[in-house]
Amino acid sequence: MVIKYWEYEDAPLREKLKEPNVKDIAKIYFENETKAYRFAIALCEVKKKGQLRLKDCGEELPVATWKRYLDFGVTVGLLKHESGAYSFTDRYSKPFKNIPLYIKAWVDATKEDNIPVLFASARVQKQKKRGGRQSNEGGDGAAQEVHGIPRAAE
Repeated sequence: MVIKYWEYEDAPLREKLKEPNVKDIAKIYFENETKAYRFAIALCEVKKKGQLRLKDCGEELPVATWKRYLDFGVTVGLLKHESGAYSFTDRYSKPFKNIPLYIKAWVDATKEDNIPVLFASARVQKQKKRGGRQSNEGGDGAAQEVHGIPRAAE
């Protein structure tokens, strides 16, 4: 985590509370711009919908990425995972001075964050699939070869 303590002292915090944004929250937990962007997308979707299920996640990120960042939100205490849905917790831990106050102000704010503008240098395209189940390239149900072994049509 990257915390600049002086940003969350009382005087600078009062200025930040006037216009809270998700970038400040994501940059607390991730120094990498792309990871912060993905975490910010997850937080904004939960904020927008109130409760977010993995099946309701958007197409901008793969489901495994959504799950990883939503579970990270649960781990750090921002989100809770109950009944298969992610939502903001109503009690924030106080690991750092004034940060829970800032997060609560952002959750309660009605202004929508423009994530592509806030994270201009983040990589936003999907990554190529690196593993897992092979997709059906033929599409006609014909037998295929997987790793040199013939496979029957399913």
